[in-house]
Amino acid sequence: MPFTRVDRGHGQGYAGDVCVRVGGGRAKDYLDKIICGDCLEVMRGLPDGCVDLTVTSPPYDNLRTYNGYVFDFEGIADELYRITKDGGVVVWVVNDATVNGSETGTSFRQALYFRDVCGFNLHDTMIWEKPSFTATGSLVSRYAPVFEYMFVLSKGTPTTFNPIKDKPNKHYGGIIYGSIRQKDGSMRPISGRGVKQVARFGQRHNVWHMAPETSSKNRFHPAQFPEALAQDHIISWSNPGDIVLDPFLGSGTTAVACVKTGRHFIGIDISDEYCEIARRRVAETTPSLFAGVIA
Repeated sequence: MPFTRVDRGHGQGYAGDVCVRVGGGRAKDYLDKIICGDCLEVMRGLPDGCVDLTVTSPPYDNLRTYNGYVFDFEGIADELYRITKDGGVVVWVVNDATVNGSETGTSFRQALYFRDVCGFNLHDTMIWEKPSFTATGSLVSRYAPVFEYMFVLSKGTPTTFNPIKDKPNKHYGGIIYGSIRQKDGSMRPISGRGVKQVARFGQRHNVWHMAPETSSKNRFHPAQFPEALAQDHIISWSNPGDIVLDPFLGSGTTAVACVKTGRHFIGIDISDEYCEIARRRVAETTPSLFAGVIA
């Protein structure tokens, strides 16, 4: 079987550079490593049902160039289903190009392939809203695009959901009032009405407002998503000690977020340049004291 070079972080619990046999490997052989290679071939070496969570953003349409690399979406989607644990989640962050006046719709076709062909549930269609226009394209005939899709795909019912509660409540300290509309159109009192006190913070909605990484100091990749986005999905859909995969690791943001939150990571990228950047970023990352114990 072929070997691929692996750049392994030098932070807590990590060893130096090693080689990994691709194909027929054990999940623990890939943990906390940055693997330079074709993600489809690397994933084929992982055993069934070994990954708790995938957080990734693949190259989409032609919105950004990526050193000329292309990828086999259907093959990767099939492998993601195979290696995801029952109850595991894939967060697929994508967008569409506009070609000849029409958006391509690639993101929707991918989401439906995950659901209708692979067997994932389309658990949620979340939105990453940016505070300003940063995309490519013309504003002559349309409004500025300021969001990307974050498809949350689950293999059955998600095993883990740790909702982030950071939305300030306007009526904090007051008493809960309100009603919920039923399927038949009737209304019923909300749970705790007239008794419970309004908490200071409520559960976040599925539209996340986050600025993209624009600082030249912290930006290492043309399509780099913010560390907070990766970290918040990791917190939401996994627990400390779980295995998180990013098959399009790029400059290593998902791996860095894993180190900070006490998760194991498997990072794959086809670019030697980005693997080296990711390795350096992981080596420079200090695990949080509040990340929990890594199993």
